[in-house]
Amino acid sequence: MKRERVAVYLLFFLSGAALGTWTARIPPIKEGLKLSDGQFSLALLGIAAGAVIGMTAVGPLVDRYGASRIMIPAALAQGLVLVPPAYAPGLETLAASLLLFGVVHGVLDVSMNANAVEVERAHGRPIMSSFHAVFSVGGFAGATAGGLFAHAVLSPALTFWSVGAVIAVLAAWAALWALRSAPAPQPAVSGRAGRPKGIVFLGVLAFCCLVGEGASADWSSVYLREDLAASPGFAAAGYAAFSIMMTAGRLAGDWLAARFGPVPLVRCCGLLAAAGLGLSLLVGEPVAGVIGFACFGAGLSCIVPQVFSAAGHRDPAFAGRALARVAAIGYLGLLSGPVFIGGAAELTGLPRALGIPALLAAFVALAATALRVRAKEPA
Repeated sequence: MKRERVAVYLLFFLSGAALGTWTARIPPIKEGLKLSDGQFSLALLGIAAGAVIGMTAVGPLVDRYGASRIMIPAALAQGLVLVPPAYAPGLETLAASLLLFGVVHGVLDVSMNANAVEVERAHGRPIMSSFHAVFSVGGFAGATAGGLFAHAVLSPALTFWSVGAVIAVLAAWAALWALRSAPAPQPAVSGRAGRPKGIVFLGVLAFCCLVGEGASADWSSVYLREDLAASPGFAAAGYAAFSIMMTAGRLAGDWLAARFGPVPLVRCCGLLAAAGLGLSLLVGEPVAGVIGFACFGAGLSCIVPQVFSAAGHRDPAFAGRALARVAAIGYLGLLSGPVFIGGAAELTGLPRALGIPALLAAFVALAATALRVRAKEPA
């Protein structure tokens, strides 16, 4: 199964690389179109809306045709849809191109996670966390590549064509080694009675975690700089610490899940995230803030992979739709979290508002038993 596992790594890497590359080249695209912050935020909604549409629509297709038949075309398309935003002449076309990018990204996200569940099932041991760690590595690699192109004063179009070509090569490599998915065995009982229970609640747990991820990305530096009077460089260390510890935690997550089981792992991770961030907010010092976000990243690192794994294993006949539902609900948390934290900060101040993600992490720890449900036998 080594080749099949490498194929999934390639897909997670290229998915993260596409997002990282796009993010790195945002400034020249925004400046070239002379868009205000508000106008550009409207364009960015295209990615969010497209991802939710893609995630929601692809679930039944994954179950009907098999994950591998969906994820390989989606991976090839991911490199192609990276290019059009560089040629958008205005706000409307930029939003439309980003909508397409989001749809493809959502389709790839669900289908590659479904294939990851199949590979994990074939391995007979937890390996989902390592896939999500590689996604983070891909995001870093894509952002680095975009930064290098920017440093060389090369256009976003050349950046996206170059990275898109690499993505196409990785997708072709994955196609050669991917585990071939058979269509899921369809349940004898139709309708809701044939579906596994608890999928929406698993989505809620993903939502709680991704609220924290979004809040850390958008508000950690602001909190350290404006509320704790840290220097600009030290303020940036907050999210850097969060990201590094999240990647490290996911690299260790498979061993921890195999050693202790998903329920104890998620419970301990939720408590670490809640206590780390919560205590740092009470201390109110820059160093404590960086340590707190590092603990928060380490705590959140293993939860979403375990939630995805639990959803995919509930019932092979419903794996694609289950993952699609969990991913879509969780992604809403990633999008709404920063906005919600910003609104709460207006009312109570940012330190108290950042206590919300800590409380959500504590809730996840208390609800960790939701991952205990055993896989259902195929009907």
